[in-house]
Amino acid sequence: MENDATSNSEILFEVATPLDFSVRTTTEYWQFIVTIKHPVMLNRLADVQNTLSNLDKIRLSKTDSQVYLFYRDDGTKRWVCAVARRLNGEGFLITAYRTSAIKEGELIWQK
Repeated sequence: MENDATSNSEILFEVATPLDFSVRTTTEYWQFIVTIKHPVMLNRLADVQNTLSNLDKIRLSKTDSQVYLFYRDDGTKRWVCAVARRLNGEGFLITAYRTSAIKEGELIWQK
C-alpha cells in the first residue's frame, strides 16, 4: 500500500464558497474525518460539498478568526456543518458533522 500514499494525498474536492475563497480536502484527510472524527459522515461527501457551496449561513469561530463554520439545513431539524480554516487566502476543511444546534460566533453570511 506504500504506492497508494501519493494518490491518498490528492485533492478530493475543492469547492468555491460565497466568501470568495475555496475550501479543499484530500482523499486521505476525508478518510480521517469519516473513520476517526465523525463516522456518521461516511457516504455524505456530497452533503459536505453542498454545505460549502449552497448553504444557509456562515459563522466565524469564537476562538479562531481564521475558522469558518458553514451550515446547511439538513431538512430533519438538523444541520450539516463544515468547518474550514482560511490561511493565506486558501481554505482547508477541518471537519464536518451533523448537529442540532448552530454554534455561537459572529454571523458573517446568510442566505
